[in-house]
Amino acid sequence: MSAGWRTLLLRIGDRCPEYGGSADHKEHIETCYGVLCREYEHSKDAMFEFLLQCADQLPHKIPFFGVLIGLINLENEDFAKGIVDTTHANLQDALHNENRDRIRILLRFLCGLMCSKVVLPNSIIETFEALLSSAATILDEETGNPSWQPRADFYVYCILASLPWGGSELFEQVPDEFERVLVGIQSYISIRRHFDDIAFSVFETDEGNSPNKKDFIEDLWERIQVLSRNGWKVKSVPKPHLSFEAQLVAGVSHRFSPISCPPPTISQSSSEIVKGQEKHEADLKYPQRLRRLHIFPTNKAENMQPVDRFVVEECILDVLLFFNGCRKECAFYLVSLPVPFRYEYLMAETIFSQLLLLPNPPFRPIYYTLVIIDLCKALPGAFPSVVVGAVHALFDRISNMDMECRTRLILWFSHHLSNFQFIWPWQEWAYVKDLPKWAPQRVFVQEVLEREIRLSYFDKIKQSIEDAVELEELLPPKAGPNFRYHSDEGKESTDGHRLSKELVAMVRGRKTQGDIISWVDEKIIPVNGAKFALDVVSQTLLDIGSKSFTHLITVLERYGQIISKLCPNEEMQLLLMDEVSAYWKNSTQMIAIAIDRMMGYRLLSNLAIVKWVFSPANVDQFHVSDRPWEILRNAVSKTYNRIFDLRKEIQTLRKGLQAAKEASEKAARELEEAKSIIEIVDGQPVPSENPGRLRRLQARADKAKEGEVTTEESLEAKEALLARGLEESKELLRLLFKSFVEVLTERLPPISADGDVPNLRAGDPNVNSSARDPEATTMEIDNENGGDNDSQLNGQNKKISHNVGELEQWCLCTLGYLKSFSRQYATEIWSHIAMLDQEIFVGNIHPLIRKAAFSGLCRPTSEGSHL
Repeated sequence: MSAGWRTLLLRIGDRCPEYGGSADHKEHIETCYGVLCREYEHSKDAMFEFLLQCADQLPHKIPFFGVLIGLINLENEDFAKGIVDTTHANLQDALHNENRDRIRILLRFLCGLMCSKVVLPNSIIETFEALLSSAATILDEETGNPSWQPRADFYVYCILASLPWGGSELFEQVPDEFERVLVGIQSYISIRRHFDDIAFSVFETDEGNSPNKKDFIEDLWERIQVLSRNGWKVKSVPKPHLSFEAQLVAGVSHRFSPISCPPPTISQSSSEIVKGQEKHEADLKYPQRLRRLHIFPTNKAENMQPVDRFVVEECILDVLLFFNGCRKECAFYLVSLPVPFRYEYLMAETIFSQLLLLPNPPFRPIYYTLVIIDLCKALPGAFPSVVVGAVHALFDRISNMDMECRTRLILWFSHHLSNFQFIWPWQEWAYVKDLPKWAPQRVFVQEVLEREIRLSYFDKIKQSIEDAVELEELLPPKAGPNFRYHSDEGKESTDGHRLSKELVAMVRGRKTQGDIISWVDEKIIPVNGAKFALDVVSQTLLDIGSKSFTHLITVLERYGQIISKLCPNEEMQLLLMDEVSAYWKNSTQMIAIAIDRMMGYRLLSNLAIVKWVFSPANVDQFHVSDRPWEILRNAVSKTYNRIFDLRKEIQTLRKGLQAAKEASEKAARELEEAKSIIEIVDGQPVPSENPGRLRRLQARADKAKEGEVTTEESLEAKEALLARGLEESKELLRLLFKSFVEVLTERLPPISADGDVPNLRAGDPNVNSSARDPEATTMEIDNENGGDNDSQLNGQNKKISHNVGELEQWCLCTLGYLKSFSRQYATEIWSHIAMLDQEIFVGNIHPLIRKAAFSGLCRPTSEGSHL
């Protein structure tokens, strides 16, 4: 089969006018149609599938594929009818399988077919009304389930999203029916619950609390209304069918059969917790596709109509969706959208909105990093400057950025610079050196430089900031071990030095773990105690494994039992982490890796890691370093990854057990059937089967039964591990939230006498501690002039050395990370929400803590308002 027509088909509309193409696609379509006609007799089936595949995976080119199918319809109605029928079957399957992207794309494809006279306009109206009816039913308290509003919103969003592609034709051909659909949408908008997504906003400001702020559906509806008032004219949607209108009008339009939407999921309980869990499940299945980032000022961003912005956003998201994993192709199609204006700024905003999307981006952050790199190379004269502008704009607002988004931005930016020789105008940010060490901009630059060193080496990064030598102060210490028992002729030898040398000699002499454990029990613990033994052993083994990651892993694999023997409880595990932190004090990366590996080998428990992260020394670093948060994120994610992996393995084993049972039953049945066939020999019944075959059948039955038993035992073992893991995760969740509540309660400013919650971002007077209980213990506050003021903090019997701004920033960072964990593990939190309510969030919990803890759950607060 010739590949020429495939290439032509793929390249329809590849180049937009801005990048050297031609706005007139008529000649290109005619050429492609001619090739398709010649290939039709030889490749009809392949052409059929390929056209559908192109429309499905290149949705921004749907108008062109629609015209091609319309031209084919003039010559072969059956071919076009087959396209319509297959599209109906695909849409029906997508609705019942809840395949969101396919539903959305197929509705757009239907509009493209209608514009090319392949599908009747009334059929499109019927499809829209079926979706509207289902959406309204879902919101009905009696016949539906309002907790599943996200599904209803998605149906309406699909209708609205397809109107720029076919609204003008519907308005011209079936105006009354189309007006009925628009009235139905207006009615739906009026009865749905407004969705306030401030908990998922990239920037933590008070703007999201405004009752006038529109959610995504309301905003899209307003854009469509503006489009309607402008006569349904859309610049961003190509109209190639107009060039062929005289031909296409002669074609036969086919009827698109009615669709049926899946029935609404009926709530099983009137409990608020159950309703909240259902709402969370619905949000997971039907998440909001885009939360816009308005990075650039209006005088810089492209000037386009609201609906044009929406269409280009949709095209960009479609390309990112269908070309994930193919970075080069993704960049190629992103720069060649068939629109008649420039869109680099909008493209940057859309990609960054996906990179920073909460609670999780649709794809791994590395994908967006690579796409941005390739776009900078594809448009060297335009896109790099746009990215620079985006970084500066985000940097200016970094203090208001969500903590999870801030971390993603740091990781992206450091990786991006590593692909461009770490070149950046650092002198523009040199002023951050004079900011307080906890200032968000200073911390951002500090963390970016630290991450760059991980991707390169210290001297290289130091050289990259030679134009801003002031920033050298923000560089971390040059990485290297800090071995407590290092051999030095000028240093006094101690018992630790001597014992460390002995241990090194035993390791080099290939002594077994049992021998070393006996040596520790006999030579160190009786004389110096278990803590000293842990000090010597951990420091020495870390030093032996300090050359590389591989050396560290090898040491932990070979001598992990020694560490395990010395750390039987959480107290000793806390000391072990102190030793790791002391040994690698100059390398945040190695601390995180060592603790993560030790948890992997079960030398450290997740509970011990949480307690260590919330120890006083680390708590003081919450707002000035990402180190404790990186370690905490690794521990929590590893815990839930284990559970996820176990569930997958159990699912596989259950399928395997079913297959093993069927194979065992089949083998046993064949054996019994063979044994049941007898013949009479000398008046005696004997088996008529060959003895050799009976032995083979018996062996096969025994082997099948053995396989069944083995699989069943494996399944039981995995289920036991899962039960243990679920219990561990419950304890982890309890300890994590308890720790957050304790440290925040110590430091958060109290509620005013009038019940007003302090505003940490606006310099709320309640943050100043001077008016608090005079009998409470004083807190040391260093003011900007270097003087000391005595003040109180929640009556806690400890002094905390912070000035007011630093305390405020500490609270904001810690609350931000609490919110991040709440969003990231919302499913697990819902599973244990009753426990958390009864054990952790009881009594007079500070409203800011409660709000952050439940921000990712969209559950009612005690005041009855949705967070």
